[in-house]
Amino acid sequence: MTTARPLSQTLLKVCGATVPQDIEAAAAAGADCVGLWHGVPGGPSELDQDGFAALAAAARSAGLLPVLVTFLADPREIAGLVRRTGAGWVQLHAYQPPAVVRALREQLPAETGIVKVLHVEERGGCVERPLIGAYERAGTDLFLLDTATGDGRIGSTGRTLDPANLTALLPRLTRPFLLAGGLSPANRPAYEEVVHHHGFRGIDVDTAARDLTTGRFGVPEIAALARAWRTDSPVSPIPPVPPTSPVPHITDDPRLELSR
Repeated sequence: MTTARPLSQTLLKVCGATVPQDIEAAAAAGADCVGLWHGVPGGPSELDQDGFAALAAAARSAGLLPVLVTFLADPREIAGLVRRTGAGWVQLHAYQPPAVVRALREQLPAETGIVKVLHVEERGGCVERPLIGAYERAGTDLFLLDTATGDGRIGSTGRTLDPANLTALLPRLTRPFLLAGGLSPANRPAYEEVVHHHGFRGIDVDTAARDLTTGRFGVPEIAALARAWRTDSPVSPIPPVPPTSPVPHITDDPRLELSR
């Protein structure tokens, strides 16, 4: 088995692998993590349990962290799948409540990370906003900020988020976060303030990681994402936060490293 590479300072997760060639492209282009869908009814990248297990094994052999991306809400079912397949992280991509996170933290192997998606609406709202503290206390290791479209679609929508809506949400977080939602090399400059936030951990991409002709992950496409988002570009100084507005302490859980 290939020895896992150390996680990059800016993580690059590509989401929705369905064939071994996707795994090979992600590894060749320098991705850190690959999202594998199971329990996403009607999802274009849905895998059955055998397909999930095979690609998770291929990801680990290629030095990638396999991530279970799921709408499932039964902690026993999720934990059982993780134990059978060796998924390194669980990404709760639907509206699973904090109680599910808490139960998962009790049942999952200690080294398995829990990622909870926060659904940011195109108008700026976030249905989980009042529950962020509860998710953190329940055992969330990492948040993922992604788009919820006006017609209710979530997950790999290709729709971008207004950076102003994100910066309004970030002060509530005391866990690191990944950014998603229609990201590409071209729109990297629009997210300067988000990228320079002390909790920013990396990006999660589906659409822009794919070859437009084949629909599969493409090495040039993923490599372009890596170059754009791992390059620190100049940013205007951000005014210091007044003493009356303390900055939350961001906890970067060791599981984010150990799960490789």
